[in-house]
Amino acid sequence: MYKRVLCILVSFIFLCLFPGSDDVQSKVKGGKKMAITITSAAFTEGSIIPREYTCDGEDISPPLAWAGIPENAKSLALICDDPDAPMGTWVHWVLFNIPAHIMELSAKIPSEKIIQNGAKHGINDFRKIGYGGPCPPGGTHRYYFKLYALDTEINAEAGITNIELLKKMEGHILAEGQLMGRYSR
Repeated sequence: MYKRVLCILVSFIFLCLFPGSDDVQSKVKGGKKMAITITSAAFTEGSIIPREYTCDGEDISPPLAWAGIPENAKSLALICDDPDAPMGTWVHWVLFNIPAHIMELSAKIPSEKIIQNGAKHGINDFRKIGYGGPCPPGGTHRYYFKLYALDTEINAEAGITNIELLKKMEGHILAEGQLMGRYSR
């Protein structure tokens, strides 16, 4: 507890003494710089994800847009998961090798191994390629759309799991960001 308070205090003092040393728009999550800002035309941070993007509706992927990708990024990776699932975190979407110059994904990304922009889909916890929308068994769940800017392209075939992707991303993450939406049935 004391170490945590000391760490926060030292960070605060550093930021006060050197205010220009960090990106003003950056957020910190778990000690990692959250330089990427993710938005959606369908929902805002912490709000309800519309039914059409869930298993109760059309089950299509929502539109996403982002800013803050580092200039030296070679590719982007996207993982959407639900940490409130009864059996542990449930993965709804794995997409990688998104070209770094792409700044948005439209709604209804096709569930194909390789999509039009060259990005590859991984497999979700529904054991399917592509997006599988929120479908909680009960209660309100949180759904995190996490975007990672990488200094490389991932050398893997379509159909890898999020665990395999995260392992391949180790040491290659330049920046990250997330957007969280909620859904209940």
